[in-house]
Amino acid sequence: MHRPRRAGRGLRKSDNNGVSPHENRHEPPPLATHVTAEHFPILAKLKKTGFDGVEVPLFEGDVAYYKSIRKELDNHGLRCTTVTCVGPDHNPISADAKVRGAALERLKWRSTAPRRWAARSWPARFILRWQFLTGAGPTADEKKRAADVLRQAAEFAQQAKVMLAIEYLNRFECYFLTTAAEARALVKAVNHAHFRTMYDTFHANIEEKDITQAINSLADSFVHVHISENDRGTPGTGHVHWDETSGVAESQLRWLADH
Repeated sequence: MHRPRRAGRGLRKSDNNGVSPHENRHEPPPLATHVTAEHFPILAKLKKTGFDGVEVPLFEGDVAYYKSIRKELDNHGLRCTTVTCVGPDHNPISADAKVRGAALERLKWRSTAPRRWAARSWPARFILRWQFLTGAGPTADEKKRAADVLRQAAEFAQQAKVMLAIEYLNRFECYFLTTAAEARALVKAVNHAHFRTMYDTFHANIEEKDITQAINSLADSFVHVHISENDRGTPGTGHVHWDETSGVAESQLRWLADH
């Protein structure tokens, strides 16, 4: 398995909130949208390859399911981040207060449940993806509603000692958040210690004109990095500028994930 130069494996001491702001870790691409026992043999191979952890999707499953995932991760000494998506029925920027309420409940469950069920295996990273289109750009009201809902979600994340990080996507997957500048502006609007953004080389390759400037602009706002080529392939096989990307990103790096 080809991998780009990885960051150091050290885990620095956590801050007073129990969330380390400088975790230098490396994880592989997602195993599946729903991890099952059939994927467990892969975990041993990943650990042997040198990965520190995996990214577990929080799309479905009950307490027993997540405890089984935790047990298998612990068996191999692997940690993980978690990821979920929101859609039209749980839309944090909907004009309908009931839909926004459903979004907050979804985010509350997703951000706090892993800590309760699998505290030892799950690090303080919860990635949120906003993946739908409307045919128009984001409005000022939508931005305000987003900040209000995510600020409340960050409160729940803080109680669980989890860092909530939103992922900005390219314009073909999402209309609300598509650039580093927009992501940083949302972080500032939410204005909560447990809400940050993340950087993804695939999306940035489409949207950013200056990679170094984009990453540097997120220095105080991002806690996680997804890495993949321009075609979502193996890093180093496409035209993403890895010398430029890794040189800047690793200076700010929290967690590297192949995607």
